[in-house]
Amino acid sequence: MTVQGHCNHLREAFPDRRDMAVVVANDVRVFHDIAGIYKFLGSDHPLLGVSSRSLARLACEVYAGNGIATYINEPDNDDALMTTPMLSYLINELKAIGGINLSASHNPPDDNGVKVYDQFGSQPVAPQDQHLSDAMAAVRDVRMMDFEKARQAGMIRGVPAEYHEKYLKTYKTMFGDLYQPQPNDPPIVYTPLCGCGLTNAGTILTRLGFHFQVPPGQGPDGTFNAIPLKAPNPEVPQSTKPAKVFADEIGSSIVLCSDPDADRVGLEVKLEDGTWYHFDGDQIAAVLTYYLMLDPEGPRMRGLVIETLVTTKLLGAIVARAENSWIVDDLLVGFKYLSDVLKQLDDNGHYKAIKCSSEDLVIATEESHGIAVIPTIRDKDSAPACMYLAALQQRLHHGGSTLLDYYAKILEEVGSYDTMPRSIMMTGVDGMLKKDQIMNSIREKPFEAIGGQRVHKVVDYWDQDMFGPFLSETEKLPRNVVQFFLDSYVVTIRPSGTEPKLKLYCQLLPHEDTPTGKGRELLRKLREKTEVFAKAFYNDLLNRIELSLDEAALLLPDIIDLDNKIHFQEHTLIELKQALEAGRFNTLDSLLAWLETEVAPMTPGANPLPAIKAPIAYVTAQWAGKLENVSLLTELQSWAAQ
Repeated sequence: MTVQGHCNHLREAFPDRRDMAVVVANDVRVFHDIAGIYKFLGSDHPLLGVSSRSLARLACEVYAGNGIATYINEPDNDDALMTTPMLSYLINELKAIGGINLSASHNPPDDNGVKVYDQFGSQPVAPQDQHLSDAMAAVRDVRMMDFEKARQAGMIRGVPAEYHEKYLKTYKTMFGDLYQPQPNDPPIVYTPLCGCGLTNAGTILTRLGFHFQVPPGQGPDGTFNAIPLKAPNPEVPQSTKPAKVFADEIGSSIVLCSDPDADRVGLEVKLEDGTWYHFDGDQIAAVLTYYLMLDPEGPRMRGLVIETLVTTKLLGAIVARAENSWIVDDLLVGFKYLSDVLKQLDDNGHYKAIKCSSEDLVIATEESHGIAVIPTIRDKDSAPACMYLAALQQRLHHGGSTLLDYYAKILEEVGSYDTMPRSIMMTGVDGMLKKDQIMNSIREKPFEAIGGQRVHKVVDYWDQDMFGPFLSETEKLPRNVVQFFLDSYVVTIRPSGTEPKLKLYCQLLPHEDTPTGKGRELLRKLREKTEVFAKAFYNDLLNRIELSLDEAALLLPDIIDLDNKIHFQEHTLIELKQALEAGRFNTLDSLLAWLETEVAPMTPGANPLPAIKAPIAYVTAQWAGKLENVSLLTELQSWAAQ
């Protein structure tokens, strides 16, 4: 029905086109009901085994039935894939009128969905997305053509290999001679997290001569079997644990990753003491922007930087130092808004007061690990991020430094900024109600102070006097954003439109009370301050629904829902302490077996133990004095510290 609605929308939008074609992409996922949600249906459940690829082929049949040709990668190969950035690139190169991607990005393996793209290779914004939504809602029947018949009729076409080569050449030309890989370079670990990334990020690394290795079992796999928590998400540090173990084994000090549709990038760096440092999306954005614009050995680019309103303000300070450059930093959350700036530049020659061309783009980036560096790809792409980070890592290695030191020096030079995104995950209808209750509460009675700092200004993007009337119903969700401005913080809250989830972003700005220092010590102080503030604000929001979390529960990953965090706090930890005091378990294995069963609901279908290591490390340190004679406590501490 969704694809039929897209067909109807395209017919209405392009009434005079006779050569209508779209691009259809798909990732790796296959539905196996790993979480067991539908186990009551038994082994004959009709959706078992349905893959992104099979859905993509079905979509091609619908387009063909409506007289719209499709380009799909290797039509006769049941295992073929296409990344999100390649989809965007092909829409522009093939002069298609749009496209779709069958993917649920970095979500669990049983999830799936469709992302719709316009003729510019980007996802539409209001009011265009409203027209698309209305067309989908109005569908009453579906027209289809058999896949093989459509192939024979030329309505389903393969993507010529030359376009993939052209895509790679674009980045290779952009990279130029920034770094020439050396025989004595240490190996790089790159993992596609069981997704499509070997076709874009992996291939560009190979073409540029970088020596990289993929951890065992982390090639394309629709079950994400090798990924902890079955969470192939660059934002989740636990996702790359096996990759970091593999890196230790082969002597690598960097792990690069991409999510299943290969648009987001992740970065982990090994430090001198053998520990690994996880870079968040804001830190990656800052490193890349500084490298592209200010690094004496970088490309020294000047031009346009685009970011969302919740992405680090450090980028604005970098742009100011670069001079002869511009930044757009007040966009709603979602990469489609960054792409819309490029559209407006193409159409009007300016975006608000900024007069430049889309060709002046240096980087478009968002805090959720997404970047774009060329205007012909109107969505995120992990490939250029990986190539630049690989080059910078190797250069720094030969100079006896690390990417973490590089980032710390940016803070020293440009300013003491930090960011801390958090999420409040809830479940079911009750969770949706609580999410709305919190948003209504902060509008009806805004915070006067947060974390001990007075609120100076509140900005509500639903304020139509300030931001204008809604362009459509579809604009209400992305504008459901409230910001609080304090002396040294900007705090932003927004709800998800599809899940019972709240996202909160705490941005630390340079101020007289902001920590000072040098190198990693400065970074440590900034992060410590921001983490404390973010935890306090997390509970400030929960207090609006008469809940709160203690320190241990706040250390659980935010992919775990609130009910499970509260159960962990109020039941699991209490029972664990009582069991240790009573000597209930004789071995660490028996204790961990109990823990795994106890917290299994946290991560349906996946081993939950990696998710609880941080809070277990915290509470065992707190209990050490009272339980000093419990030998198993020391073993549990050692396990949690690994």
